[in-house]
Amino acid sequence: MNIAVDQQHAQAGAESATPSRPQRQRRYWLGGAALGLAVLGYGLYWLDTGRYLEQTDDAYVRADWITISAKVSGYVAEVLVADNQAVAAGDPLVRLHDRDYQARLLQARARQSESRAAIAAQQAALVTLDARLQEQQALIEQAAADIDSARAERQRAQLDFQRYHDLVAQRAASEQRLESASADFARARSALTRADAAASRQRTRLRVLQASRAQAAALLEQQRARAAEADASLELASHELEDTLIRAPIAGVVGQRRVRQRQYVTPGLPLLALVPVEQSFVVANFKETQLRRMRAGQPVKIQLDSFPGQVLRGRVDSFSPGSGAVFALLPPDNATGNFTKIVQRFPVKVVLDGGARQTLPILPGMSVIAEVDTHEP
Repeated sequence: MNIAVDQQHAQAGAESATPSRPQRQRRYWLGGAALGLAVLGYGLYWLDTGRYLEQTDDAYVRADWITISAKVSGYVAEVLVADNQAVAAGDPLVRLHDRDYQARLLQARARQSESRAAIAAQQAALVTLDARLQEQQALIEQAAADIDSARAERQRAQLDFQRYHDLVAQRAASEQRLESASADFARARSALTRADAAASRQRTRLRVLQASRAQAAALLEQQRARAAEADASLELASHELEDTLIRAPIAGVVGQRRVRQRQYVTPGLPLLALVPVEQSFVVANFKETQLRRMRAGQPVKIQLDSFPGQVLRGRVDSFSPGSGAVFALLPPDNATGNFTKIVQRFPVKVVLDGGARQTLPILPGMSVIAEVDTHEP
């Protein structure tokens, strides 16, 4: 009797646990409605936002790092920075032994002093020649006055000779007086000839002095050229001495420090690298089919693989003038052999917002997932 009652109770519980057909239909309708709402919501999101988002994981942090090398050769006296040390622009990095360069600087200064002394001496010679030229001009003027005096004396003697010659012909004067007048006339002519010769000699001496002055002026210009060369040599020696202390041209972090103390370095030899971490940016390689609506200035959402869950903001800065294949070491030549079309990727430079680096330690080389919102211009 009890067994039959238990079976009846169990059958009634099973019937109550099994939902009725209307209940099952209601559940199906609710599930379909929820699924439809989800599809509708995603469709609205895709129409409004999703279709404008272009994403790539082929993106990395980059920085315009530079290699530091020496401008002059020499032995390293001291390495003033350590690995991974942050430095500011102008901070000393490496110091070379400067004994030889100091000696070259002293030698250049001595040559400069010598050239300046030579200029001063040549200028004094020019002053002396100018004074001699003035004196010679005075002598020429004196010689001209002597010629005038001699010519006047010859004119007087000639008139006396002519007058006494006429008087003697008229027997109004003695022969002795005529001879005296003739002698005076001859002396006057000789004096005029000597005055002409002296004037010619003075004019010749003037031309010699003028040629000497021109030569002295040319020598002065030569000395000035040598002085300019000495000044340039002094400037170069000063620069070489300054270049023995290698300074940081930009602010950054020291990397790849290969230089060591007592090492002999030559110009152009890489010593260390300087990475401007604070000026890092992102290079995202998007497919060519993703660039249709992409423009400079559009916002970019950046996620670093090193910090999952952290989102940074940036903006599109510029686009590469060619795909990565164009700038490859061995660019493909599609005009030869069999052709297989491959979607190309173009590097896109993305700059980070101002506060992004204060949020996370962003280092060049980190992998990035970049997502550009092409909805905004």
